[in-house]
Amino acid sequence: MAESTICKTADDTFALGERLGASLTGGEAILLYGELGAGKTLLTKGILKALGFDIDEVTSPSFTLVNLYKTKTFDVYHIDMWRLDGAADPATAVGLDEILEIENAITIIEWADRLGDLSFPSKAIQVTIDGVGDEPRKISIKQNDEYETESTLITAKKI
Repeated sequence: MAESTICKTADDTFALGERLGASLTGGEAILLYGELGAGKTLLTKGILKALGFDIDEVTSPSFTLVNLYKTKTFDVYHIDMWRLDGAADPATAVGLDEILEIENAITIIEWADRLGDLSFPSKAIQVTIDGVGDEPRKISIKQNDEYETESTLITAKKI
């Protein structure tokens, strides 16, 4: 079941990321969906702030494809599929299979729709961000049925 919230400002989106980050226990794959400029990297910054990482060091990995952020608790792999086209296997191009095998890591994937029907571990969280520019964002968070944490409650709070 997906839970949705409306984020009226960039600060709201960042705060939602913080709440999501605070609920993580390790081993999660966070799959981000949304148009260019929807706020995927901003949400990621909120997640990393909750994990105690300096958000000034968080950038979109559009050109590097994978950024590794080492927090006190987890290694966080921030992956951007934007520049990978359908001609190559995008999961292989970024070493996704190896990354997902790291049990205590957190993997955040922007443009996850470019991965097609790839299956993810039971601790996968799908985040869909609708809206661009100055308009409010409707952010839906859906977890695999097998995976239940406090993050099912994060969207219930009013922003």
